[in-house]
Amino acid sequence: MITPAPPPRTPMSPRHLRLLFLSWRDQHHPEAGGAERYLSEVAEGLAARGHQVTIRTAAYPGGVPDEVVRGVAYSRRGGHYGVFPRALVSRLAGRQRADVVIDVQNGVPFLSPLAGGSRVINLVHHVHKEQWPIVLGARAAGVGWWLESGVAPAVYRRSEYVAVSDSTRSELVGLGVDAGRITVIHNGTDVVADPEAVRSPSPVITVLGRLVPHKRVEMAIEATAALRSDFPELHLFVVGSGWWRPKLEEYAAALGVESAVTFTGQVSEAEKHRLLAESWVLAFPSVKEGWGLVVVEAGVHGTPAVAFRDAGGLRDSIHDGESGLLCEDGQEAFTAALRRILADPAERDRLGSGAMEWVTRFRWSDTIDAWERLLVGTVTAR
Repeated sequence: MITPAPPPRTPMSPRHLRLLFLSWRDQHHPEAGGAERYLSEVAEGLAARGHQVTIRTAAYPGGVPDEVVRGVAYSRRGGHYGVFPRALVSRLAGRQRADVVIDVQNGVPFLSPLAGGSRVINLVHHVHKEQWPIVLGARAAGVGWWLESGVAPAVYRRSEYVAVSDSTRSELVGLGVDAGRITVIHNGTDVVADPEAVRSPSPVITVLGRLVPHKRVEMAIEATAALRSDFPELHLFVVGSGWWRPKLEEYAAALGVESAVTFTGQVSEAEKHRLLAESWVLAFPSVKEGWGLVVVEAGVHGTPAVAFRDAGGLRDSIHDGESGLLCEDGQEAFTAALRRILADPAERDRLGSGAMEWVTRFRWSDTIDAWERLLVGTVTAR
């Protein structure tokens, strides 16, 4: 059972604002991930403080076009890519007025400054340079990178930015964004460890996230195959869903470890935290992350994480050598880091204790406080 943390503070705002978030997916989308969780926590937190919050996002099968959830109004129009031009046309037509528009730039920008009429903040989780070839292929990747590295910095040249990690802030500066316009606002967590949770007696690795190529779950499967000789009872849980799952299942079968790998699909919040609490280590072989929310969620349960040093914000959410391990890119280094944690109980306990201490500084209430200060300050400055 997960014990919820105390409810966040709800200070009286100097002014209640009309806020419009533009995002290609929302938390209820079947392919939602950590970025959408961040959006949901921020939007609902601001709505609870009296602000009028709307999220304009893409439609999806089964999604209600217009609804209000926990004080947040959702408007779902357009598809995977159609959401971008439709949102801009709606803004140009003046159909969705707001004091501040927050564009969630998940690679492709919404270009809200072109519509005028409102202050715009550009929320960026991470720069997608390494992901474009994986997502679009080598030929089309150039278009995505041109939009992200050339068009977006020019269009948002007078806008404030929010980055979710110092690593993302540095990448944006590298694209020409003025450092003084970038505010870092981290992810948080509102879960506390369950004192009755029990670590698995046999070694368990968990990888959690959307099952898409750039998450590189194959590396966790290959590590499991390599480590089975030293840890015969080792089991890997792959938690999440996505179109890449059949390929991953084929890969596990090809390596002869299908009996050692369980694909859980989507699970409830309670089940997710039960698995994280049981695990000996969280494997995070992703190419790039803005922060890696699940790292903090695992840390609540004293579960250390392993990821790559060059994977963006993971080097911020993982305190290397204290709450988990960061390694150089490559299968051999990734497997070695997992082996180090699995093989040494004292090291595993040390990193687990460090993870529990490290994540205490990240709370959603602090995240919402920071957003509210920025939003009110943006309107006041105008």
